Amino acid sequence: MVKHGEKKVDKEYVFVFPQKPEPKTWRQIIWDEEERKFFGRTKQSWFYLFLFYGVYFIILFAVFWGCMEGLFRTVNDQYPYYQQADSLIGVNPGLGVRPLPQNPKKPAIIHFKPGGYNAESDYWVTQLNEFLQPYYNTSILPGEGKNHVKCEHGMQPPPESVCSVDTKQFGPCNPDNKYGYNSTQPCVFLKLNRIYGWEPVYYDDVNELPENMPHDLVEYIKSLPVEDRKQLWVSCNGVYPADQEAVGIFRYYPSRGIPSSFYPYTNTKGYLSPLIAIQFTKSKRKQNMFVECRAWAKNIKYHGGSRLRMGSVLFSMLIE
Repeated sequence: MVKHGEKKVDKEYVFVFPQKPEPKTWRQIIWDEEERKFFGRTKQSWFYLFLFYGVYFIILFAVFWGCMEGLFRTVNDQYPYYQQADSLIGVNPGLGVRPLPQNPKKPAIIHFKPGGYNAESDYWVTQLNEFLQPYYNTSILPGEGKNHVKCEHGMQPPPESVCSVDTKQFGPCNPDNKYGYNSTQPCVFLKLNRIYGWEPVYYDDVNELPENMPHDLVEYIKSLPVEDRKQLWVSCNGVYPADQEAVGIFRYYPSRGIPSSFYPYTNTKGYLSPLIAIQFTKSKRKQNMFVECRAWAKNIKYHGGSRLRMGSVLFSMLIE
């Protein structure tokens, strides 16, 4: 208490700079006996550290496990959880062509110079050899191709078996002939994309053929026996009038259709997509020909053009 007449004197505060701790030896860093610390932490500090990270990783693992469990409940090795209309692929299969350039630096055109060995023609032959390898060597397939059976028209393979693709029916479109890329009669191969459980609705009645179906395909279908008409049909033609004149005549091997024996696709091991080989004959040289090939079935929607193409494939061929 300050008495009357006395003055209050403020206390003086002196700031003391922190002193640099004395360096510790390696033994003290590992175990400081004076402060009872192991690697700079007390037993209680280490306990809380391990408790925090233990709980953290348990929660992290539980969240990860829950996500993976939810994912694998929608995944099946045999069939997709979402099929056809419920899937992103949908119910309209696309048509593919081989060979296609795998090198992005190469243009999207089949361009080669026939006659003898050259890098251009050899490039396309190599692509086809790689694509057709499982067709000519079924031993590399799951099950080594032992479940492949020969299917006649309309015949469905036995359970756990698939129809074989007879490469001998590709005619001149074979490796020994370099698929025609050593001459002026090259070959391309068409295949339909796989959709689990999908089956074509066939144009097997000649009275129900669409009006825009090519005349040569109509005549071909009419020439077949009724029992052989249950097929998915394929046609190819030039896109523009100049292309239609330049492409010449197409030959189809083994035929112009894919038999119903290959459908529906059920992901049976060793399954090979059926192929149709298209050979260019009497085509003009030194002219870039735009070709469109189309698949024909009642449940395949068609849309041409360069965008939103459906049920068909577009490619170009240039023979030097």
